[in-house]
Amino acid sequence: MENATAARERAQPKKVHVIGCGAIAREILAVCESNGLDHIDLNCLPAIWHNTPEKIVPGLREAIARARAEGFERIFIAYADCGTGGLLDRLCEEEDVKRIPGPHCYSFFAGNADFAKRWDDDISAFFLTDFLARQFEAFVIEPLGLDRHPELRDMYFGHYRKLVYLSQVEDEALQEKARRAAEALGLEYEYRYTGYGDLTRSLIEA
Repeated sequence: MENATAARERAQPKKVHVIGCGAIAREILAVCESNGLDHIDLNCLPAIWHNTPEKIVPGLREAIARARAEGFERIFIAYADCGTGGLLDRLCEEEDVKRIPGPHCYSFFAGNADFAKRWDDDISAFFLTDFLARQFEAFVIEPLGLDRHPELRDMYFGHYRKLVYLSQVEDEALQEKARRAAEALGLEYEYRYTGYGDLTRSLIEA
């Protein structure tokens, strides 16, 4: 007869090692907590790679190798394509792992289907998430040198019409940060509450 410990272990979901972008770490943890995904083991890579997508695939390749060396059998990649130009999909195929569907975090937070429907209107939009609203100076202004050379703003953002803040939580302080970001870039401001979008389903199915 099966003992209680063995039965409990059999009933519990198998550990899933999630390798994610540091820019969505807070959201991954929130989804795990609200959905009881205690079987997820999270490892996040540097959030600043959001600005340097050429580092993503090599970094993931190393992280997958480490995870397998540590004994993890199930691995999930908490990135969309994120500017890798299809190289991430190639890595996923080689390593037999899955990732979050979609081209980038803006799309999967909005819901990939909804994001695609809105694309004709959003083609001239610059997007923020909660993370980017918090880190606007560090991830947008400073890397582009706009803190030192504000005259470059129109060169970088002249082809944008609006800033769209896709929020994961409804937070007045973050909305004010996003409004100020739109003003700083000389863009119209639009707010959309998305919640966690397709991230939730992706983690549940991982």
